[in-house]
Formats: sequence, C-alpha cells, structure tokens
Amino acid sequence: MNVLILGNGKDGTAAHLHRALSEAGATVDYLDTRFFPTKLRMCWEPSAGVGYLTLPGGRRMNLEDIHSVFWRTLGEIYVPDLEDPHQQRVAYNDGMSMLRSLIQLCPARWINSWDAYQFHKEKPRQLTRAQQLGVTIPATAIGNDPQAVIEFVQWRERVIFKPVYGGAHTQLVSPAHLEPERLNSVLSLAPVTLQEYIPGTNIRSYVIGDAVYSAEIRSPSVDFREDKEAQLIPVEVPEMIREQSVAITRAFMMEWTAIDWRLTPRGEYYFLEANPSPMFVHFENQTDYPITRDLVNLLMQ
Repeated sequence: MNVLILGNGKDGTAAHLHRALSEAGATVDYLDTRFFPTKLRMCWEPSAGVGYLTLPGGRRMNLEDIHSVFWRTLGEIYVPDLEDPHQQRVAYNDGMSMLRSLIQLCPARWINSWDAYQFHKEKPRQLTRAQQLGVTIPATAIGNDPQAVIEFVQWRERVIFKPVYGGAHTQLVSPAHLEPERLNSVLSLAPVTLQEYIPGTNIRSYVIGDAVYSAEIRSPSVDFREDKEAQLIPVEVPEMIREQSVAITRAFMMEWTAIDWRLTPRGEYYFLEANPSPMFVHFENQTDYPITRDLVNLLMQ
C-alpha cells in the first residue's frame, strides 16, 4: 500500500506519522514540493486520464497506485534563479499550475483535501460557515476600515486582534494600537481580524472521522501557542459540542481537524477556528488519546 506524506522529514509531525505508517505495513514516501521541478518529476496525460510521479530517489509510481496522501505542509516549489525575471515568473507559474493540478487530479484519498486547504485560507468564510451551523462565535470584525475598527473596540471591554490569514499569535488591542497615524498606516498594508476577548478556558478538540478527543489547555497566555509550559488535561465535552465538532469538520470538507474553543465560566463554548493540518504529537503524549492510531487507520482504509 503506497501512502504519501505531503511535506518532508524535517517536520516532526510528518516524521512521526511516517514511522507509524511504516510500522503498520504501508510503503511511505514524502511528497516534498521543494524538489519540484529540479528533482521531483511529474506527468499527466489528460487525453488518457493517467499520470505518474518520479520521486527524487528514483522511485516511480502511477497516480492510481497511490492509496492515500496525508496533507502536512504544501511548500514552495524551487525554480533556480534565472537572469530573465519574466522567464523566472513563467517557470514558477508553470510549476505551480502543474502541482496544483496534480493535487486535484490524483485519485488517492487526501487527508485533508485541496478544497479543505483552500477553505482554511479564507478565515472569514470559515467563521461565517460555523455560525450558519448554529455554532457560537465571538463578536468579530474583519477589515481595514480604521473607523470600523475604532467603533468595534469602543463597544467592548477587551478585544484581541490577529491576522486574517494566520501566521502570527493573538494579541490584546491596546490604546497604542489605536493611535490614528499608526492605525491608518497598518490598515493600509493589510486587513485585520478583531474579536471580543472571551474570558475562560481554552479547549482543543481533535476530530478524526466520528471520534472527538478534547483537552483543556491551561495557560495564562492570551495565545496558548506561545506557552511551552501549557498543560493539557483530557476532558469530556457536552454531547452538543461533540456533534458540532463533527458537523464543523464535515462542513469544512475535512476528515480530520483540531478545533479550538473558548469555554466561559458560565459553560458557553465559543468556536475560534479549525485547522486542516494540526500538529498533534505533543497533544497525544500529554493526553494518551490514540490520534496516531486513528490517523493510520484512516490513511490505510
């Protein structure tokens, strides 16, 4: 059984899953896009509906022989520097077009899919879809209108801000952030996501198929990802939250995910986000939840 991991062995999560799949009897290779097109070869014949990959080590496989692909990270392709910038752009665009096409044409089971990956890149849609499912979300404003930002903050006791796309930690809004010249300058560069700060506890729920594994994350930080000493305590979430977790996963076109919730002292759960390719090894080690086992089973079904 051929299984690919989109990513590379320098990533601890990818390496961990590579070992687990190999021990379970799968033939596992990395699909490392950094080697395309210099060492990783691809071919697709639309007229025949067939294609193949030749990996950097020389192993060649037909696309129909790939059983499943685990989406860990989609890296940049590597086009060597060319003297002509136009030719450089043409080569890069050609490579990315081929890569994007192959990901979507390969008949293997992708966990998670291209559609899930694209949906995750559009966080405003993600929050809107969650609310449409009846899931509670924090009061949120997303945009680059300075007046709208000021009005949103003025009506709330505490507000956090974070990137629209992701890639940086959450911070509390301070008076310095709202200084007119600074605010106008920042919002002229990029929009921002603002949310009402929800006091309470961080809960992370991993969903794999119909299984939901949840833990309380104890940390004094506004963004627990900054806290290397954060504690993970297994918890049972209400049945409604379990059902919402599965519903979110399916509505976001995923087969597995990590959902971040905020639990208030009054017992209310607020949805924050769902990640289509979360790290999980530390979570599993702290909680003893069988995440690796379930992912291996999912990829080898």
